[in-house]
Amino acid sequence: MLTLTENASDIVTTLVNKQVPSENGGLRISGPGAEGFAIAAVLAGEPGDTLVESGEAKVYLEDGASAVLDDKILDAQVTPDGNVQFQIAEQPR
Repeated sequence: MLTLTENASDIVTTLVNKQVPSENGGLRISGPGAEGFAIAAVLAGEPGDTLVESGEAKVYLEDGASAVLDDKILDAQVTPDGNVQFQIAEQPR
């Protein structure tokens, strides 16, 4: 199952709380598509989504994303200009 780094968990929590303050609010990852994965802050997941929780962070994975990201780690950074960048890496074996 997808895991989040501590940094990603903190950034997801902050991002979601600012954009969609809701008890079930989280980050939803769908795809992959031609441009990669789509990421959006949502009030709640969609039916069939897989929920990944890390600390207070909630990440909802659409079926296609869940299958591809099953053995991955999600990391995140805030750039100097305030944008959030997400990175996906392999989980150590």
